[in-house]
Amino acid sequence: MRTALIYIGAAITEIGGCFALWSWLRLGKPAWWLFPGLLSLAAFASLLTLADSDVAGRAYATYGGIYIAASLAWLWTIEGARPDRWDVAGACVCLIGAAIILWGPRG
Repeated sequence: MRTALIYIGAAITEIGGCFALWSWLRLGKPAWWLFPGLLSLAAFASLLTLADSDVAGRAYATYGGIYIAASLAWLWTIEGARPDRWDVAGACVCLIGAAIILWGPRG
């Protein structure tokens, strides 16, 4: 459960940080939006170091699946665009892949 919360927190902070930059560059938001965005991205990087993995690459690969699903949740809740069935199917495939990477037997 702890690992799932770390990955969810990492996704929220990464997407939030990237959205701040997106908002400044693409939506005309003021430059001060960059400051909370940078803080959010620093929190993201810090959270990933807490993931239960012996190697960073495996933690990042697992996180990738979580990030995709969280991005679609952001799309729906923050941007108001409902994901279609292909979005959902793709996210499910990614989450299955993330689960295999995270919990696959290692010898």
